[in-house]
Amino acid sequence: MVVRRLYYFLSFVCLPLTLLLGFYWPPAYWLLAVLIPYAIVGMYDMLTTKHNVLNNYPVLGHFRYMLEFVSPEIRQYFVETNENGRPYNRIIRSLVYSRAKGQMDTQAFGTQYDILSAGYHRANHSLAPKDVPESEERVMLGGPQCTKPYNASRLNVSAMSFGALSANAIRALNGGAKDGGFAHNTGEGGLSPHHLAEGGDIIWQIGTGYFGCRTPDGGFDKDKFAEKAQMDVVKAIEIKLSQGAKPSHGGVLPAAKVDEEIAFIRGVPQHQDVISPPTHSAFEGPTGLMHFVQHLREMSGGKPIGFKLCIGRSSEFMAICKAMLETGILPDFITVDGAEGGTGAAPVEFTNRLGTPLNEALIFVNNCLRGVGLRDKIRIICSGKVATGYDMVEKFALGADMCNAARAMMFAVGCIQALHCNTNRCPSGVATQDPIRGRAVNVPQKRKRVHRYHDATLKSFRELLGAMGKEKVADLHPGDIHRRTADETERSYADLYAFVDEGVLLNGPVPDVFAEDWKTASAQHF
Repeated sequence: MVVRRLYYFLSFVCLPLTLLLGFYWPPAYWLLAVLIPYAIVGMYDMLTTKHNVLNNYPVLGHFRYMLEFVSPEIRQYFVETNENGRPYNRIIRSLVYSRAKGQMDTQAFGTQYDILSAGYHRANHSLAPKDVPESEERVMLGGPQCTKPYNASRLNVSAMSFGALSANAIRALNGGAKDGGFAHNTGEGGLSPHHLAEGGDIIWQIGTGYFGCRTPDGGFDKDKFAEKAQMDVVKAIEIKLSQGAKPSHGGVLPAAKVDEEIAFIRGVPQHQDVISPPTHSAFEGPTGLMHFVQHLREMSGGKPIGFKLCIGRSSEFMAICKAMLETGILPDFITVDGAEGGTGAAPVEFTNRLGTPLNEALIFVNNCLRGVGLRDKIRIICSGKVATGYDMVEKFALGADMCNAARAMMFAVGCIQALHCNTNRCPSGVATQDPIRGRAVNVPQKRKRVHRYHDATLKSFRELLGAMGKEKVADLHPGDIHRRTADETERSYADLYAFVDEGVLLNGPVPDVFAEDWKTASAQHF
């Protein structure tokens, strides 16, 4: 190997010669500042078996790992184009930043997307545009069994826990929610003091770890729940069944983020990975879920109760629908999380290979609720890469009533998509528990950006809705959204998917595409 020969030459020939030369010309000793560290590092590299590359390429091989360490930044800043970044491309990130800062959000010289590529989505405009009232920006959350409904914004902060995000990031999000009159979902990490510090409306998420209402052995503590659920700032409660980025896995908070404060809030040991169980211990099966919904509704004083899930086996969600019919208990809302949803930490295979994408999941959930005659009694909230006014129009057309945004809201408080959320080394101070890094999030400034982004996105949504000739969200339907297909044509979602009539799963005939799953579904078990 040439590099090894170079090492032998510099260490065993040049180093002794330099020492000899120094006797006659002392300035030569300055070369030892390079040669001695080079010889020591190279010797370590050749004696170690940890890295094959360093063993074969002593000293020089370290440059490979240095470049690998900064390769995400190199790709983001110098390689990726405006439209091909992942998970969010530069076009979307720049749009969120501009709206959050109150800067110009227009674009010059036409679209940068390939509008003829397979998978491209669009909507049709109208020559008779409408003026959409601001009242369409809000919707009532709370079904017939709810005594304290909540007048919610169509766009809210999606579930992100304190622990996954820094204290200042949580405060900025909640402050923005307070200023803009929208809701902030706590995530499964519990109702922390930082969620309450700014006074924004709260949707309290209860996960399988029951953080914030947890017994010492990890079970559900009804007394702790009732105490917090009845707080005026808590407007609704969401039971987390599964998450799009890591379905059937449970939440993951790396040990590096579990400091004394996090451990106290969650009721867990310090400096250990916090991995929530994949399933709930407070109930079993679909019928048990419905009774748990009713139990929480009673203990909260009649507030809206719903659940969040990523769609997996179709028969299992149908089993929940059968449990609603059998028990007569209805959730006030269902949050549908798409497989494209984000997270701070998750096993790679779970993130990449499990779960149903949001559009397909929305259509399925909407079909099931229509099929059992309950769609008008239950709100559907969606989450999963919702960032723009068009995203909202698209999701509403496919069956959603409300949208939650997580990563877009993170961009508004300063996230740069560095992809270090799971390391505790977030460079922007958003997804870290390092107090020094976290201080970078200026709460008074960033809460204004969250508020501005929210309002600008809703304004864009109303403008798009009006441009399509619609006056109300209820006027949207799947035929309004078109997707480019691989055969170089395009089809609307009304043509791509089957849609059921009201009550068809009860009264028949059940469409073939749903028949087997509906037959298999049981209200007693998943």
